[in-house]
Amino acid sequence: MRPLTDDETKVLFEKLAKYIGRNIVHLIDRPDEPYCFRLQKDRVYYVREEIMRKATAVGRRNLVALGVCFGKFTKTGKFRLHITALSYLAQYAKYKVWIKPNGEMPFLYGNHVVKAHIGRVTEDIPEHQGVVVLNMADVPLGFGVSARSTVDMRKVDPTGITVFHQADNGEYLREEDTLF
Repeated sequence: MRPLTDDETKVLFEKLAKYIGRNIVHLIDRPDEPYCFRLQKDRVYYVREEIMRKATAVGRRNLVALGVCFGKFTKTGKFRLHITALSYLAQYAKYKVWIKPNGEMPFLYGNHVVKAHIGRVTEDIPEHQGVVVLNMADVPLGFGVSARSTVDMRKVDPTGITVFHQADNGEYLREEDTLF
């Protein structure tokens, strides 16, 4: 487990900024305890510094995971967020989309969100911006990228895609062997 390099940190923060904007500061400068990002086998973990210091006693080969896995770096150097980061994304998200009960299952099976399934959205969502998808009871279901801006979402036909699927809670079942 090692700290992220400057390039890795930049790529990670750019990806997180698409979803939580300037709220990245709240992830690092927490009032309760200091947290940090660490890299282990191409996966980025968000972990308390106290636990991270104790984990140095464990060998790299024996250490499977530590803290919350935020995602992984691909072989090309891009960062891919995992569903395990959803609780933090939902807490600090700038843009949110609430979907109706009839749209929950299609989204949880990995499909994009269509306009007919949208219950409400936050105002001023730009096109191709990260959004957190919640059900009408404010339970986070996953996250994605807006296909259209808020103004264009209102104009599109009911079968038009409004949010491109990125990750959902169904991945815990579909990808359980490769997730962790």
